[in-house]
Amino acid sequence: MTMGDTTPNPIHQGPELDRPAPLAPRRGLIRRLLRWGGFACILAMALVFGGFLRFADSVTTLKPPAEPKADAIVVLTGGYQRIDQAVELLQKGAGKRLLISGVHPTTTPRQIRRMTQGSADLFSCCVDIGHDAIDTIGNAEEASNWIHANGYRSVIVVTNNYHMPRSLAELSYVDPDIEFIPYPVVNSDLKTRNWFTDPNAMRVMLAEYVKVLLAGARNITGFGRHTGLRSASVSAAD
Repeated sequence: MTMGDTTPNPIHQGPELDRPAPLAPRRGLIRRLLRWGGFACILAMALVFGGFLRFADSVTTLKPPAEPKADAIVVLTGGYQRIDQAVELLQKGAGKRLLISGVHPTTTPRQIRRMTQGSADLFSCCVDIGHDAIDTIGNAEEASNWIHANGYRSVIVVTNNYHMPRSLAELSYVDPDIEFIPYPVVNSDLKTRNWFTDPNAMRVMLAEYVKVLLAGARNITGFGRHTGLRSASVSAAD
């Protein structure tokens, strides 16, 4: 090249022109990651949806045993229909004693007896009222304390059908050696397979399914698990 010649030298310009080339493999990697991420999301959604259908089918087909028999009965509060069923089971001799778990602290045994029209003698001899539980985890803890205090080995569990899977999961987590016999109270909106046409029933089922998933994850990992008892909350505050 002569002095004053401004013609670019292709030997020196070549490497500069080739610099963007390494970006192509990166773009390909990003596309593959996005593709596999999309597949994973679709698979996860399919699993969750399939799990919901299985949960809904198990709930809507759940029926109480014809002649239940156990050492005792536990009913988880959430409606007097549940308590009515539990008191009726006690009257029939399905269990020796009944625990009504999760009763509000201001509610007295007399009020519950009047609501259920149970006899004073039955409540006096064979019904215990639990005021300590504040949620389903607390129900399990409160029931476990009562079960061990009385030396029971088998217990009939009374609650709504949609609430039964989570209740049994929490009870079995706390007391895996106890035999829990489900006695579901069938919600009127969930008696048929047409529940999915009722917005209220659908909302109940979806909300409960999410709670079941969260409870399962919590029981596996132990993360976020609390006692669910009023007495423990008061002690922690002190």
